[in-house]
Amino acid sequence: MKFDVFCEVQRAFPWNGENEADLFRNTLAQAKAAEDAGFDTWWQVEHHGAPEFSYSSAPEIVLTAIAMTTQRLRVGHAGVLAPFNINSPLRVAERAATLDILSGGRFELGLAKSGGKEWETFGVNPETARDQVRDAMRMIPRMWTEKEFSWESADYKVPPREVVPKPVQKPHPRLWQTCGSPESFYMAGEMGVGALGTTLLSPVEFLGKMLREHDRGLKDCETSAGKTVNREKGCFTFVHVAETRAEAIVSGAAWSALWYVNAAPVVFKVPRRVWYDMIKAGLHPNSARDTAALSQLDLNETKILPDDPPVVRVLKRMAIGEAISFEEAHEVLEPLDCVVIGDPEHCRAKLEGYQAIGADRMMCLMQFGSIPHDAVLKSIALTGQHLVPAFADQVAEEVA
Repeated sequence: MKFDVFCEVQRAFPWNGENEADLFRNTLAQAKAAEDAGFDTWWQVEHHGAPEFSYSSAPEIVLTAIAMTTQRLRVGHAGVLAPFNINSPLRVAERAATLDILSGGRFELGLAKSGGKEWETFGVNPETARDQVRDAMRMIPRMWTEKEFSWESADYKVPPREVVPKPVQKPHPRLWQTCGSPESFYMAGEMGVGALGTTLLSPVEFLGKMLREHDRGLKDCETSAGKTVNREKGCFTFVHVAETRAEAIVSGAAWSALWYVNAAPVVFKVPRRVWYDMIKAGLHPNSARDTAALSQLDLNETKILPDDPPVVRVLKRMAIGEAISFEEAHEVLEPLDCVVIGDPEHCRAKLEGYQAIGADRMMCLMQFGSIPHDAVLKSIALTGQHLVPAFADQVAEEVA
């Protein structure tokens, strides 16, 4: 199992004296630290108009800066917001190929459907968004590999054109799809592309069921979107490694994870009651199959109910402005098998759960909420010292 970093370019609101330039400088320093620690890929998210959550509105530029200051670390965009009103497939292909050249063939491309505020900002039609992700996934590899490309459909037309430049990697950079529902995991597999999944406090067992949907899609894949099939599965979660449990508490990592879960619905314009009900039910908040029914369960999104588990109670208290201590936040999240926060041995035990469900790579969210920059750097270094080699050794033993 490989270790990656997933980055939002994020600080919890309100900032305490920092500015945007500091945040980007810290991000570049963390990427260099990730390379030194032995991480495989640095994944950059894409969000727009979301200062309460992410400053990664121009991920290709950040990834280029990272690529130009590292030698080995791969750079991944996870994911390009693929509805055509946000990113034209032709422009995605051009920018991605350029980045692949500048990085010396270290680029990975993921596409995402997005939603919420971003759909409103760019005027995306929700009825066509999923189909546009599928079409973009099939168009972009053709643009990379064919001398002349053309396309004509109801919502996208390109006359015969030579799309330049072409990427360094042959036949082309590896393809991925960000996934949050059973349908999207299956779709990624059916297209023959890798799946990038998230937990957001849902049990590892549930994420395992989603990965099996990707397997099912791979079995049904008749014609892959690209020239090759990517069977890999990446899993996103909160990761903060400290020398001791006490140090992990002081970092505020658990509090920051709770903050993140409460901030995400603002970006995706999902009522918090849906978020909480999904977590309570042991499901993923983005699971489209179940959201509609659960959204009717509780009209008062912050009312604490008798059957609320401890994590939902704390989330609701935080949402209404109640102060939650770092220690209480840690005690609530520590039992959850999906959250990897603590000393190296504790974190290793949690990560073995991800390995057991078939994760090929861990997409470690390291910079989140209000964790100090120095603590993020230390967490990256400790992960490289204790965890990256431990799981690499397991892979070597299995091969032997």
